Amino acid sequence: MKLFLSILLLFAGYASFSQTYISIAPSLTNTAGTLADKSNLSLEVGRQWDVFSMGFDIGKTTLSPVGAKDTSTYLEIRPNLNIFQEGKFTNTFTAGIGYIFGANESLLTEVTYGIEYAYTDRLHFNVDFGNYYYSGKLSSSNVTFFGVSAALYFGSFKSGSIITRETK
Repeated sequence: MKLFLSILLLFAGYASFSQTYISIAPSLTNTAGTLADKSNLSLEVGRQWDVFSMGFDIGKTTLSPVGAKDTSTYLEIRPNLNIFQEGKFTNTFTAGIGYIFGANESLLTEVTYGIEYAYTDRLHFNVDFGNYYYSGKLSSSNVTFFGVSAALYFGSFKSGSIITRETK
């Protein structure tokens, strides 16, 4: 956790023409099991530069109890590109890579598409869908997911940037 916070602080001071954001994202996968087995939850902190953002995501691949050894907690790097923007709506693409602690299929990769709505210049809501791919030494698997998220932005872009978070 200290390493995550150190990287986050270094990342936060990287550029003055960016915004810091924090996002919480519950989602459901198409895995077998109970609602808790299918449920995921993540917290992402990152920076937005015009149409590109980079975040660090920590979360759980399931909200179901996993026994004495937790194999559901992960840490992921998530670059994101805003592909198209029309008014308060933005089409997004995310490709992430991460590590699931203690799991047999510990390599996590992600491909996500989403629609973001800028409720205000500071508060955005997202609907996301995509795939998580899990890979290990002896096996691999993938799941499809659907989720929603809310993001809170801090700071502001300098004038003259390509896209601003200002809504009219």
